[in-house]
Amino acid sequence: MSKSTAATNGMALWQKMPKANAELFALTYGTLVTELLRDYETIAEINEQLDKMGYSIGVRCVDEFLAKADQANMLIAKCNNLAETAEVVAKTGFRMFLGIAVEIHATSESSFSLMMYENPLALFVELPDTQDKNWKDLKYSNLYCGILRGALEQVNLRVECKFVRDTLQGDDVNEIRVELKEVLQEGAGDDYQEE
Repeated sequence: MSKSTAATNGMALWQKMPKANAELFALTYGTLVTELLRDYETIAEINEQLDKMGYSIGVRCVDEFLAKADQANMLIAKCNNLAETAEVVAKTGFRMFLGIAVEIHATSESSFSLMMYENPLALFVELPDTQDKNWKDLKYSNLYCGILRGALEQVNLRVECKFVRDTLQGDDVNEIRVELKEVLQEGAGDDYQEE
């Protein structure tokens, strides 16, 4: 899929999606993170819970993505390599679900980086500058990493995702590094094959 096709598809799908108020979305997510801060002792546990929640969302996003594309009569071609997958994720997926443009950098056969200059989850957020918790280790938007893991696993790609730069930690951009760990077997397992 070409870059312009992926971007055009993303914009068309974004226009067809029901919209939520960005401020309400950000505040609701902030409340979720605040609850996790109350429920878990360490920042590592909070990051892990955000990733798990995102994973659950990601496995459902692929179905929604394909259903909306089908309704819009868009042909989403099978990606032949990780670079094409990155293109669809960045230009179509992020645009469709969040309405934001995401750039791809440092693409190789087994990894890529997604650069997000805007982050709807982090609206109105400032991390405290206190010593009682190690706030620099909090991956506030780690939900994205889980979403990417879950969605890509649904298309047979086991990946590892991590935030390497975060605007809430003082960086100029949010960067998520995605590394391919394994290409999973295609199709259902032996128990689910038609006879």
